[in-house]
Parts: sequence; C-alpha cells; structure tokens
Amino acid sequence: MEFIKVLKINKDRLGVIIGKNGEQKRFIESTFNVKLDIDSRNNEVKITASDLNSDPLTAALYIEALGRGFSPERASDLLREGYTMVVINLRDYANTRNSLLRIRSRLIGTNGSARKRIEQLTDTKISIYGDHVAVIGRPDDVRIASEALIDLIKGSKHATIFNRLQRIRTILKKDRLRLWENEE
Repeated sequence: MEFIKVLKINKDRLGVIIGKNGEQKRFIESTFNVKLDIDSRNNEVKITASDLNSDPLTAALYIEALGRGFSPERASDLLREGYTMVVINLRDYANTRNSLLRIRSRLIGTNGSARKRIEQLTDTKISIYGDHVAVIGRPDDVRIASEALIDLIKGSKHATIFNRLQRIRTILKKDRLRLWENEE
C-alpha cells in the first residue's frame, strides 16, 4: 500500500526543504524513509511512502514546519517523541493588511522580544511567517503558548500575558518536581 501526500509550500521556502546541494531533501528522505518530489512550478512537495518503516506523517509535519518559517534546526524538535506543531492563521483575526501588520508586530515585539519571552516561558519554538504563527513543542506547552498568542492577537497586554505564563510555569515546575519526588 502506498501513501501519497502533497503539500503546498511558499516558493521562497522550497530552497530550505531542498537545502544546500540537496542535503536537506536527502536528510528528510533517509530519516523518514520517504521519497520527495519537489515541483517548484506549482510550489508543491509530494511525499511518497510505500514501506512499513516509513513515517510520512512526521515527514509531512516536519516539511510543513520548514514551510512555516522554521529553520531545520528549530524544526528538528518534531523528530522527538511526543512533540507536535500547531498553526494559527492570523487572517482569522485580521480583516485588513494594517491590522495584520499590527498583530504581527505585537507577537514579535521589539527585536523579537515578545516571541522569545513566550518561547522561554512555555518551552516551545515559535515562527511568525506570512499570515501564520506556528508553535512547536510538547502538546501541553503548545496549547499554553497558543492561548497566550491568541490573547495577544486579541489585544491583551504583554505584561498580563507574561505574568500569567510565569505563574503557569511555576505551577507546572512544582507539579513536575512533586511527580519526580514520588517516583523515588
């Protein structure tokens, strides 16, 4: 049985998927045991898998992450057990080009400070690219980061979001420490 999935990718991100001298494409094919056909005319990446040892779904998620603006190094978290990605469409919250630019600016912050702070507080990786925001991490962390990003999109103050994330982080650390102590 053969698995085939076609992904639409922005033209300027196809080069990241191919990589220098095709290295990234070969890495994806060997890591996930899939075959990639890249159509630069139609901006498509076709993933084909016919082997039981293939992992085409993770390959598709990894390729989508590259297409959403992540570098291969940052997208590599998706290779870890239990990691996932969520994509937020900013067009769902912005009805004009100016509002889209305002939202992107709020999410990025001065010199990327807002994005970096949310990443640190939620142990996730965030990419703001085009009309989308993508978040990679463990499912609970991704959910917390996504909720914070949506609150920022809707106009909540940065300080309010950061304080809430800090409280959540403190609670989660205490819970994890308690679980760890109970194992002994």
